[in-house]
Amino acid sequence: MSDVVDGLDLSAIHASYERESRGAPPFHPAMLTKIIFYGLCRGVYSSRKLSLATHEDVAFRVLAAGNHPDFRTISEFRKRHLKSLADLFIQVLKLCQRAGLVPMKHIAIDGTKLLANASKHKAMSYSRMVEKEKELQAEIEELLKKGLDTDAQEDVEYGPDRRGDELPEELATREKRLAKIREAKEALEREARERAAEEEAERSRKAAEMEASGKNPRGREPKPPRTKPDGKAQRNFTDPESRIMKDSNKAFVQAYNGQAAVDADNQIIVACDLTNQAADSPHLSGMIDKTLENTGKKPDELSADAGYFSSDNIEMVEQEGIDGYIPPEKQRHGKEPTPPSCLDPERQTAADRQRAKLLTPEGRKAYGRRKETVEPVFGQIKSARNFRGFLLRGLEKARSEWTLVCLGHNMLKLYRHGDRKLLLEA
Repeated sequence: MSDVVDGLDLSAIHASYERESRGAPPFHPAMLTKIIFYGLCRGVYSSRKLSLATHEDVAFRVLAAGNHPDFRTISEFRKRHLKSLADLFIQVLKLCQRAGLVPMKHIAIDGTKLLANASKHKAMSYSRMVEKEKELQAEIEELLKKGLDTDAQEDVEYGPDRRGDELPEELATREKRLAKIREAKEALEREARERAAEEEAERSRKAAEMEASGKNPRGREPKPPRTKPDGKAQRNFTDPESRIMKDSNKAFVQAYNGQAAVDADNQIIVACDLTNQAADSPHLSGMIDKTLENTGKKPDELSADAGYFSSDNIEMVEQEGIDGYIPPEKQRHGKEPTPPSCLDPERQTAADRQRAKLLTPEGRKAYGRRKETVEPVFGQIKSARNFRGFLLRGLEKARSEWTLVCLGHNMLKLYRHGDRKLLLEA
């Protein structure tokens, strides 16, 4: 761990201290980075526990070189350099590549729901916001009216040292709640308008393509996009960017969707991302792009579960020259895959092409690699290292936190690879 961190480029972190001239010299950034990274490998994420470990745990004491930074120092360092620390994911991945741990013969992509630092009970639907806004406004008006009738009495009661016109606590509380609800309501309305504009632009683009090709549109005229939020659209007051999602236990939780692309040979995470969209399908293209950007090469094979299937995704994978295995339907254990409805390769849809591939012994074997590649990685992160939810709030901060967790996973794989000399030479 210490040798690997010493070999990383921490210039982005060092540069921020070079610009400062006041105060006592800080703890060395490399030392604090080692403590945080070793904590990731050990499943220790709390700044307080990391600080305590520098007193009680031999490994942490060695990495801290006899120093004992307090929890605020560790917390502030992590907050200040969160993006720079997350950017080190690429450097660690390059070390994995140089150590021969990322052959890119087969990668598996999957998503997992990770708890946001917010309660789902702090969320409210748009329709409920409209109702509550009216209720609170009426309550505030009633309280103000009552206050006007008792001003003289309150002046006597409060005494000469106070104005007597301070907001009563119950009124102040209601005004704060009303302000929060209005803010959330306006945000949902803004998102609905932006989404409607995007849908209208896409609709116009397709209409222009149809007109240029001379084809007549089929089916019914599509409904115009909604410019108002759906009544069930929700927004959380604690972490507005998180969403209510269904987890693997079919329970509804306030969460983010953590994406990972994993190399099958050594379970190295080659790309990761975080989104507040519950569906996996929209993220396949982006994960492939990130994999190519991070490793410099495309995988020979790719597997993903049915949540990633769409005709556009299959055509994109085929155009990239990747041998993809993404079933249109969920594959039931012990049951034969669904056969294609059309056997003519020239007339088969994207779904039928995938069904035909998964019926072959080679296709079943290739798709079978998915569950032994990416699912164990999520199990190691969530169960062995106890990362099930975020400490930070907001999509960008949570994304950096997820990247750090994936970095810690890869560092453990480097350590277990065991060839220390090869890593140092890399």
